[in-house]
Amino acid sequence: MKTGLVLEGGGMRGLFTAGVMDVMMEKGIRFDGIVGVSAGASFGCNYKSHQIGRVLRYNVRFKDDPRYMGLRSLLRTGNLVAAEFSYHTLPKELDVFDFETYNSDPTEFHVVCTDVLTGKPVYHRLDFMDDKGLEWIRASASMPLVSKPVDIDGKLLLDGGISDSIPLRYFQEQGFERNLVILTQPKGFYKKKTKLMPLFHLFSSRYPAIIQAMSRRHLMYNEELAYLEEQESLGKILLVYPQDALPIGRTEQNEEKMRRIYAMGRAKAEEMLQEIQSFVERSQLSSQT
Repeated sequence: MKTGLVLEGGGMRGLFTAGVMDVMMEKGIRFDGIVGVSAGASFGCNYKSHQIGRVLRYNVRFKDDPRYMGLRSLLRTGNLVAAEFSYHTLPKELDVFDFETYNSDPTEFHVVCTDVLTGKPVYHRLDFMDDKGLEWIRASASMPLVSKPVDIDGKLLLDGGISDSIPLRYFQEQGFERNLVILTQPKGFYKKKTKLMPLFHLFSSRYPAIIQAMSRRHLMYNEELAYLEEQESLGKILLVYPQDALPIGRTEQNEEKMRRIYAMGRAKAEEMLQEIQSFVERSQLSSQT
């Protein structure tokens, strides 16, 4: 019985996830596979590379660097998060990603993107991290309206959260029967239809499938929440989520807030540590019998 880790996105809310992951890494908690969406992918890959603290470190270090993310990058390149600097220069030169550890670690790592021509999710198992692998991470985290589609093997891709925000069903289909799911919204959250639809009609007219997917995203997301509740009641998943709405915007670069969100993730993991360890250990024991 394979045990998985499912990571929702949410931009800078993902620092909550980073805090949870760092505690689990410190305690030696391992999973057979990880699937990440958007920030869940760009932050979650550090679990496979065993880099405790890296997510918070580079976000704080480069928060005011115009090469990293911001309006300047959006106006100059069409990407709020600068593609070359953020996904290539930074991990290869400035806060080095441990490619060797990632590539030798047996944990499966999957990312979710959205095909802009169909509006459907594209799932990719990323066993080997290199320049192309970094592009898969970028594609998964390329938020609509503020990112250009990423071309990989002839597919134009954007943020996986557009089409599959919490890919539990996908991971179960891959054989991960028991999963720990980290959410970046509190219990009881219910997504409403985005108020940005006029902007999608204005700026995404070339990709009608994306417009349609965004118009229905709240329905998809809320259905996935209902499925999580069902799976939790059956004992197949363990949910980790913040107590209250996280006080930070998706792209907010306030250091105090970033550290606070990260600390909230650590506190939640420490609060649930025994429950998390028990859940993972039971899953691993079941796989051996």
